[in-house]
Amino acid sequence: MPQTIPDERLSLKFLGTLLLLALLATGFVAYQIYVPIGPGSGTSDADATYVDIASGTGTQAIAAQLEAAGVLRSRYVFDLLRAVKRGKLIAGEYRFNHPASAAEVYARMLRGDVYTIVVSIPEGYNLFDIAQTVANTGLATRDEFLTAERSQTKLIADLSPNAPSLEGYLFPDTYRFPRHTTPAQMLATMVHRFRQTAAQLDLTQISPEDLNRTVILASLIEKEVRQDAERPLVASVFTNRLAQNMPLATDPSVIYAALLANHYRGTIYASDLQFDSPYNTYRHTGLPPGPIANPGVAALKAALAPAHTDYLYFVSDADGHSRFSSTLQQHDQQVASYRRAMNPPPPPPVPTAPRVRPHTHSRARTHTHAR
Repeated sequence: MPQTIPDERLSLKFLGTLLLLALLATGFVAYQIYVPIGPGSGTSDADATYVDIASGTGTQAIAAQLEAAGVLRSRYVFDLLRAVKRGKLIAGEYRFNHPASAAEVYARMLRGDVYTIVVSIPEGYNLFDIAQTVANTGLATRDEFLTAERSQTKLIADLSPNAPSLEGYLFPDTYRFPRHTTPAQMLATMVHRFRQTAAQLDLTQISPEDLNRTVILASLIEKEVRQDAERPLVASVFTNRLAQNMPLATDPSVIYAALLANHYRGTIYASDLQFDSPYNTYRHTGLPPGPIANPGVAALKAALAPAHTDYLYFVSDADGHSRFSSTLQQHDQQVASYRRAMNPPPPPPVPTAPRVRPHTHSRARTHTHAR
């Protein structure tokens, strides 16, 4: 009996050692998984760590990339997370601009939290506006994007075979692009979005000539009016004028002509109205040869289905709405009313009480007031 006591002590010591080792191992693994590592908090985008995971990359290769980039302490812990959590890891570029644990990194890759740059294109932006917007994000320079907009016309060859640029077919939307997206790739995405919208509106069921005509008309509508309810009415003005071979006489087309010639000065001058460009709808009847902007859904719908009216004129009022007229006399009255609203006459002067001046001579001066 006395001989069993040392054996029990050895067993307890051994178990204690195993328990200690297990606790140390658990603590080590927990440290590897849950203690953050990586760039400091508040790191700028320029100094952040980026890891680009190519499509089809295996888990071990992903872990090796992350470890080499300094956002994982051990690639083997990532393998362990994969074995426990499972799930599909999503390829793409990931940005690390603050300390993150291995568990957080793995969770981000499971939900596809890839880094992209937002490019928002409002309705009515033209190719110059879009190029500047892209330049502001740093994805490309303005000139690079303008060149691509004019050279990638193969993207719409079936829609507008003779188009000099992609104007009109870059659908207004909010896009998210990876950092290394090329101008050609961005443009392809925007044209694809246009094709999706065109299919929803049955634009793809008409001939390329009619489709291009619709897009041109929609671009004029988009630039002339901001109220969706008024777009079909503006469309009716344009279609009525076209039917009567009247110049459309729309200012946005004059501005676009000046932009193309690189001499737009921020406002329309008399020389701009006389500028001999096929886009100048004051000098040339019919639609301009191409779109002057990129229209949204409401403008496209209005171009497809103009309202049935006898309107030939419209002018904006002081509240930002449009007033429509069927005759030039009515239109002139509307214009005069608009000008009065924008430039009201000054209020009459307020009479003031006469001021009494001290007498410096023996005879008092009299003062009169203007009436």
